[in-house]
Amino acid sequence: MGKLTLYGIDGSPPVRSVLLTLNALGVDFEYKVVNLMTGEHLKPEYLKINPLHTVPTLDDDGFFIGDSHAINAYLVSKYGKDDSLYPRDLQKRAIVDQRMHYESGPISLAGRALSTPLRQGKTEIPKASFDALEEVFKNLNLFLESGDYLAGNNLTIADFHVITVLSTVTLLRDVDASKYPKLAGWIQRIKQLPYYEEANGSRMKQVVEFFASKKFTIV
Repeated sequence: MGKLTLYGIDGSPPVRSVLLTLNALGVDFEYKVVNLMTGEHLKPEYLKINPLHTVPTLDDDGFFIGDSHAINAYLVSKYGKDDSLYPRDLQKRAIVDQRMHYESGPISLAGRALSTPLRQGKTEIPKASFDALEEVFKNLNLFLESGDYLAGNNLTIADFHVITVLSTVTLLRDVDASKYPKLAGWIQRIKQLPYYEEANGSRMKQVVEFFASKKFTIV
């Protein structure tokens, strides 16, 4: 196996989704922090490996790929002992892909709508943004009607993508277990994974501190 290096920053949900995948696969890798605040992602050496200057970026022995969804699909396809995390069966894979598109679309949009005002120093968040998050909770609970995980009865990379975003937005509004019992149960199930704390939970320290420092009103 070639040398794997992941470039990223702990505060990024996409980066943490790749950390979850790498840990689930049990492969050795090096993690290099890219300091976005100081503009490391805009330096020529980083632009050479990722012209879009985003995180995460994976270096697999000289092969560079960006975007967490592409990275995780690649990692499982190349290093997975089986295909359970990203099935080869086209119908099963289509469901995983649909869940990931839902994460990169409505879930991430809802997250940005809630966090952007706070990052801009504002103290008001529109009620519509929280309504959109409730819709996300409802739909995720609906997905879980078909199994213990988002794409059925097996853990997949779709679960990794969703939990990293959800663990961030729920700092602003937690999941009401009485309204969304399956979603609440799924969150606890994911948190019990032996590598969850290392790959996601413990890496959210700065994110938790940021949101805890913000006071806001819903308008």
